[in-house]
Amino acid sequence: MSVMSWNRRHVLSLADFSVEEYNTVLQTASSFREVLTRRTKKVPTLQGQVVANLFFEPSTRTRSSFELAAKRLSADTLNFAASTSSITKGETILDTAKTYLAMGTDMMVIRHKEAGVPQAIADEMDRLNVKVGVLNAGDGQHEHPSQALLDLFTICSLMDVEKPRSTLLEGKKVAIVGDILHSRVARSNIWSLTASGAEVHLAAPPTLLPKEFADFVKTSNPEISRKLFIHWTLEPALIDADFVMTLRLQKERMTSHLLPSLREYHQQFGITRDRLKLCNPDVRVLHPGPVNRGVEISSDLMDDPVLSLISQQVTSGVAVRMALLYLMGGGKVG
Repeated sequence: MSVMSWNRRHVLSLADFSVEEYNTVLQTASSFREVLTRRTKKVPTLQGQVVANLFFEPSTRTRSSFELAAKRLSADTLNFAASTSSITKGETILDTAKTYLAMGTDMMVIRHKEAGVPQAIADEMDRLNVKVGVLNAGDGQHEHPSQALLDLFTICSLMDVEKPRSTLLEGKKVAIVGDILHSRVARSNIWSLTASGAEVHLAAPPTLLPKEFADFVKTSNPEISRKLFIHWTLEPALIDADFVMTLRLQKERMTSHLLPSLREYHQQFGITRDRLKLCNPDVRVLHPGPVNRGVEISSDLMDDPVLSLISQQVTSGVAVRMALLYLMGGGKVG
């Protein structure tokens, strides 16, 4: 497998990703998906390299997915848990990162509740002039690049399993519904989906989708203006939608009373079979997880083997994260 057009040492944001880079990730992930169907689900691609998973906040899917991806590439893994680390004794985050660097780490996967921490660690690695790649696994309310890339891979693979590519989304309508304000997943998906030519329709109560959010995104990248729409009611976002992505209500990040009740939220913005009748007949539903059943999405719809792509997203996560580690690691064959 050859490394295509890829010159990134770090993956911190999708805001400046090119179409070529998206397609490189999709094509590489497609190759690794085939590897994961074999009896021996392992390749020696990153043999001898060390991947450190530095998760400063809890995670199930992302952490496990990155760990499995690294092991499938034959890399050695180091797993950090904040609750049992020297962070509890006053060690700084940068000193923790430099400790892992001294152990011979080649790539660091960083997750933190504060925005900007992966960027700060990447800047420190660059300042030290070491060839260590940093991958943002979710930072505060900033971004979650690998989640958006696996969402893109899931969608594009549905349309063309043999050759998933971003151009398949040209002219498609994608509705993103839920806690937009606190969602790093939504931010990364806005970049990837609009860059791929899709129309993105955001829908949420005004408390979870302030107008300033859309204004900020459009100002950051004026090209998005004609592809991004906001709605404070659900129906306009769902009409003729090809894909509906519903987001978890992040109650742990809500510092004020932003919703009357979970029941009222579900009545107004919960995704159900009946509401999907407004969409394209071939609509599919996504959710990055974890899911609050009966709140963001009805339980029966979540488990629907045809309409729901949620389990495929989890499966796609391993292949996409293998692709990212492979590309960042230079695709060296051990």
